[in-house]
Amino acid sequence: MYGPGQFANGRNAVAEVYETDQRPRRRRGRGLLIVVVVLLLLLLGGLVVADSFGKSFAEGIIGDKVAEQVRAQKASSDTPEVTIEGFPFVTQVLDGEYQEIRIQLPHLTAPIDGDRKAALELLDIHAKTVRAPLDALRSGQGDITVQNVTATGTIDYPQLIKLIGQKGVQLSAKDGKLVGSARMTALGQQLDLSGTAKLTVVNGGIRVRFAEVKAANLPNVPFIQNAVDAYAAKMALDLPAPKLPLKLKVQAVAPEADGLKVTFGASDVSLGSGGL
Repeated sequence: MYGPGQFANGRNAVAEVYETDQRPRRRRGRGLLIVVVVLLLLLLGGLVVADSFGKSFAEGIIGDKVAEQVRAQKASSDTPEVTIEGFPFVTQVLDGEYQEIRIQLPHLTAPIDGDRKAALELLDIHAKTVRAPLDALRSGQGDITVQNVTATGTIDYPQLIKLIGQKGVQLSAKDGKLVGSARMTALGQQLDLSGTAKLTVVNGGIRVRFAEVKAANLPNVPFIQNAVDAYAAKMALDLPAPKLPLKLKVQAVAPEADGLKVTFGASDVSLGSGGL
């Protein structure tokens, strides 16, 4: 028979043995969980690095294709800056289709006709639904097609004045309209002229026509008004479509503080040799 003290000692001993048996199992369980988490983090990190590397590689290929088109149009620009939107990139690669690719062409100069050129500080291009098979990206030789392309750029007012070719003309934007002003001499008088321009898109180019040109100090003499109308006609400008990559043509134009904001567009464009 065990006394009360012996029974208590026995129970404590059993408890100590039980705890001793359990503690290492908890440590082993926690250790296994840590190993699994570390492996998952390493795997995830590897996928992110691979995704980033593949994205940079594809952006370089597309940038080279765009640069080829710029040269083919006898235009010039700084190195194209390409950004493939969306994450993860690898799923788009496997599918061979990219929802949107942004292409920026800094300091673009494109020929128009003769010696005339259009200079854009930045042509910001958004290409949507881009088909680029993996083999085309890997070899750099296959065809890449774009379903829809939009772009914006600004023709600044000093450049536009030079294209108009009339000395003394000043241009600005007011209430969403292009305003022109100039000074002319008629019958020995200095006349300060001003008027608004009508902007239209014709065959992928820009047409500028000044209407209702008036002079604040204009005498009521038909001859002088005829001279003013003749001067306004010389401020007209027909600017054919600049020769841009991706078959971009003018779709809309609007006056802003620093110049004419031009919206370009194109559809079903090839980035391969056949689309140059």
